[in-house]
Amino acid sequence: MACSRKSKEQLNMVVKNTTTILKRLRALLKNTTYVTEQIHAYIVPSGDAHQSEYIAPCDCRREFVSGFSGSAGTAVITNDKAALWTDGRYYLQAEKQIDSNWILMKDGLPDTLSQAEWLTKELPVGGRVGVDPYLMSSETWKPMDKVLKEAGHMLVPVSQNLVDLAWEDRPTPPQNPLMVLPDSYTGQTWEDKVLKVREKMKSKNCGAFVVTPLDELAWLFNLRGSDIQYNPVFFGYVVVTKETVDLFIEEERLVSSVKDHLRLNGSSGGKVAVTIHPYGHVGKFVAELVDKVEGKIWINPKSSFAVFNAVPKNRRYVQPSPVTAMKAVKNATEIAGMRRAHLKDAVTLCEYFCWLEKEVPKGTVTEVSAAEKLENIKRGQKDYISLSFDTISSTGSHGAVIHYKPSAETDLPLSTSEIYLCDSGAQYKDGTTDVTRTMHFGTPTDFEKECFTRVLKGNINLCTAVFPQGVKGHMLDTLARTSLWNVGLDYLHGTGHGVGAFLNVHEGPCGISPRVSLTDVPLEEGMILSDEPGYYEDGKFGVRIENLALVKKADTQHNFKNKGFLTFETITLVPLQNKMIDPSLLTEKEVNWINDYHTQVRDEVGAELKRQGKQEALKWMMKETQPIG
Repeated sequence: MACSRKSKEQLNMVVKNTTTILKRLRALLKNTTYVTEQIHAYIVPSGDAHQSEYIAPCDCRREFVSGFSGSAGTAVITNDKAALWTDGRYYLQAEKQIDSNWILMKDGLPDTLSQAEWLTKELPVGGRVGVDPYLMSSETWKPMDKVLKEAGHMLVPVSQNLVDLAWEDRPTPPQNPLMVLPDSYTGQTWEDKVLKVREKMKSKNCGAFVVTPLDELAWLFNLRGSDIQYNPVFFGYVVVTKETVDLFIEEERLVSSVKDHLRLNGSSGGKVAVTIHPYGHVGKFVAELVDKVEGKIWINPKSSFAVFNAVPKNRRYVQPSPVTAMKAVKNATEIAGMRRAHLKDAVTLCEYFCWLEKEVPKGTVTEVSAAEKLENIKRGQKDYISLSFDTISSTGSHGAVIHYKPSAETDLPLSTSEIYLCDSGAQYKDGTTDVTRTMHFGTPTDFEKECFTRVLKGNINLCTAVFPQGVKGHMLDTLARTSLWNVGLDYLHGTGHGVGAFLNVHEGPCGISPRVSLTDVPLEEGMILSDEPGYYEDGKFGVRIENLALVKKADTQHNFKNKGFLTFETITLVPLQNKMIDPSLLTEKEVNWINDYHTQVRDEVGAELKRQGKQEALKWMMKETQPIG
């Protein structure tokens, strides 16, 4: 699941008038009822108090003030200007959604000022910049604070969120019940996970560990929720000490089965004791930990500044959360579940593309109706919970918008004259899926076939790579781009992201990207990542091929200095459209890989299609997996 530029006529997105909202917000900057002193600028990040990538409607503050609905971006409002920063995936979308009150700052381009640099030019002498300290991570706060201080300004925490005050009809925070995920899906009890966390704490001389990301909380307790659409998580925090586990969540949300699971109903035999506290008490509790525990307090630098700053500097152990790495390496039960989920997803996509092939020539299918049809098909599979993100159902020029979401305003009919790009995923109790296929229901041009084939070559080149242990994802990124680079083509997004096991479809800490990050970790056996190179011809079409791949041990002839070598196993099993492939651009190895892959699809997906009685989809799949020469 991975923007490009086009004219306004090609993407008729709704523009929100933000004049009144900005007027209200600017008045609050001066209102000492809510700020201790007047502030001269206010920062509105994208995330929530847990720095989540995808957020609940009540946390869509940046979208509310700016009108921009993309998942990544930051708004900065001064007394006379408003600026929005977003990255290359969303330049086009932002251009179409923000009104004339806003300046678009294209993050990632060499000439674009950072937020702190821009503020130093816009603020009066001794300017004060406010932000909700729960909505900015510590690692974002520190460098911004440094730049502002050097210019004579201040970054100040504002405890009352000013956007919430200006947002008259703000949705209420979700209070949905939680779901227990049995050990047959997780492969490990939550008590054993806590004990492993304590072992990690002991090795670092830490007396407490604070968990703030929502997916880590869900994974640790083998619980799932629905507080954020498509992400099976729930709002909460947890603090683990050597003797206690303190869970911060409103107790009325814990139904009887969850209380039994956490052994809160007086049931005996538990190896770990859990105490429940109100969600909003976490800051005070963390601040008081220094008098209750010995040793350091493990705090993730990605935690909100509010929670991070509650721990005195001399007591902090500042390192990535141990749960992040534990969660990324799937155990045998989770891997088996992910395989089952992808088999079911393959069945749904074969049924879907078979249906499209019949219906598109009639001229009655649109991007929106197609996405709705796919979701209806997915609902028929066992253990289906929801989509894992909004389906990217895009035809023609819309395919060049990397994170395009079809809507009533942008909806176009699918046709036999344009490429169709479908990026979809689902949440099953077994696991999480994310698959992209690019199809043509007529006759593709030679250039479209070349682009498709070069993207496919990149996908194969990456998934067949053999590499020593210790290699990080950014070291493999060029493998997916080489065939495109050879003819002067490229794409402006990363190549791969980690995927959770019935958790978030984007999961750290592993990834494959040209960007080098200090938080990059080596790839390990058991990690599952996407492999999704693409090419986007602005205003015309988009191509992306995405499979999920499991990192596993490689069987090599030699073993240099006993390093141990790794490779990938593709677990996505959906046909690649043969008519889009130009065999003259393929090597013998690539032809063999495609044929072997399609044989596996025939064997595994074919058997499941037969079992489910989907004869028409089976016939379509057999046609699409004919060997190529």
